[in-house]
Amino acid sequence: MENPLDMTGRVAIVTGGAKGVGRGISQSFLDAGAEVVVCGRNAPDSLPGSGGREAVFVPADVRDAEQIDRVATQAEERFGRIDTLVNNAGGTPEVPAMEGSPRYHDSIIRLNLTSALHFAQRANRTMQKQETGGVIINISSVSGVRPSPGSAAYGAAKAGLVHLSSSLAVEWAPKVRIVTLISGYVRTEQTAMHYGSDEGLAATEASIPLGRLADPSEIGNVCLYLASPLASFVTGGSILAHGGGERPLFLDTASNRTKT
Repeated sequence: MENPLDMTGRVAIVTGGAKGVGRGISQSFLDAGAEVVVCGRNAPDSLPGSGGREAVFVPADVRDAEQIDRVATQAEERFGRIDTLVNNAGGTPEVPAMEGSPRYHDSIIRLNLTSALHFAQRANRTMQKQETGGVIINISSVSGVRPSPGSAAYGAAKAGLVHLSSSLAVEWAPKVRIVTLISGYVRTEQTAMHYGSDEGLAATEASIPLGRLADPSEIGNVCLYLASPLASFVTGGSILAHGGGERPLFLDTASNRTKT
């Protein structure tokens, strides 16, 4: 029986795919047999690989449309097609909204939302010409579906990805499927920077029903499913990969009331 998760002969582009969550996504596609092209502003110390194959790195700032085109063109010239695009590049420092300059907020939205639209446009031009079409996966965040104090522009951009995916899914059907993956907290090389002390990390993990942060490979495996024939009727919607979300505070409040 043919393995629906076998990506041999398929080509995936993963933006920001050499580190953090992106590296986990790249690794999942490589392990499944796909050829993977990753991009980022700086060359990584190492690239993900599997079965004697290594991801191809193309330097690019995804906020620049010409550099986006260069990544897609190099993928086509080397492998002849683009089957999956994962718009993963993004992020933000913590800056209160009243302190962020207009230039700062514009930059955050370009990185986390506008770049995904531009890369999706470029990939779609190729995918529409392919008999098998293609799949575009936009990586959003729980910050886009609940309040995001300290990163309001980031949260707004991630929320925008949800609407963007639903709109493009209608415009570009039936050849191209577009899905949003809403990610929760993930353990990466920057975990210590985000959560500070071990106590801060433990408190965060305790707020997640599954009791831990995700591993990047778990986000990668959801992307692999979404790109596969197993998800052939999934488009325009959002998939939550957040370990159950965040434990509602009222549960603890109600428990304390019971004890008094």
